Amino acid sequence: MNTEVIFDKITEIFVDYGPRMLGAILVLIIGGWLIRLIMRGMGRMMERSKLDGSLIPFLGTLTRTLLRILLFISVLGMMGIEMTSFIAVLGAAGLAVGLALSGTLQNFAGGVMILMFKPFKVGDYIEAQGHAGSVKEIQIFNTILKTPDAKIIIIPNGGLSNSSMINYSAEENRRVEWTFGIGYGDNVSKVKDIIQKLLNEDDRILTDPEPFLAVASLGDSSVNIVVRVWVRSGDFWSLYFDMNEKVYNAFNAGGINIPFPQMDVHLHENK
Repeated sequence: MNTEVIFDKITEIFVDYGPRMLGAILVLIIGGWLIRLIMRGMGRMMERSKLDGSLIPFLGTLTRTLLRILLFISVLGMMGIEMTSFIAVLGAAGLAVGLALSGTLQNFAGGVMILMFKPFKVGDYIEAQGHAGSVKEIQIFNTILKTPDAKIIIIPNGGLSNSSMINYSAEENRRVEWTFGIGYGDNVSKVKDIIQKLLNEDDRILTDPEPFLAVASLGDSSVNIVVRVWVRSGDFWSLYFDMNEKVYNAFNAGGINIPFPQMDVHLHENK
């Protein structure tokens, strides 16, 4: 092959592919600039939307990667490369990976939903999936709980986002309820006065709504008094335990009987 033929081939290739390559390079440069512009705008929008701090960089990386893949496919198509088979292989590979990681993807989707809609936040005390504890950390795939006795519980976000959950810290105030049993011979009005005095002396108890006292039921061996008050969520357990002790001491001091299970045994002498 002489020099003239080689030159003709090079010229033919340049004529056929030169404009495509120049166009592809131009699209690559402009596309990269547009992706950066889009990411800056998306970043500002996510910051204004007050998304969780751990979710913003993840969504930014995911969006940037997807945009770059689309740009790469577009550039290859402009250069005349057949993309049908490439896209088919890419789709099959994505399907295989999706099936293999179905549980992981479900947990990822659940993590995104939790971080976006915030059914709970770090520090809240929740009960879900048969576990209860304070939220220590919200990750993309798992939520970490810490129990009152310092156990760490890891709950996958997939099940957590698709099942019922109790958030004990969602509201500023909570209602505390006790049921105190007294003997049938005791004066109910006196008992209510003793309890009301204890409630009035405790600054943790809110006055709006007002405390509620009433005879709840007449049990087999006791008259049951129900007491309901509202407190700040952070005072719930401290007040609950303190009031149990105060009522016990006050009943003893006031001569109020506190019934307890007991058995009477009668002996009959055989004659």
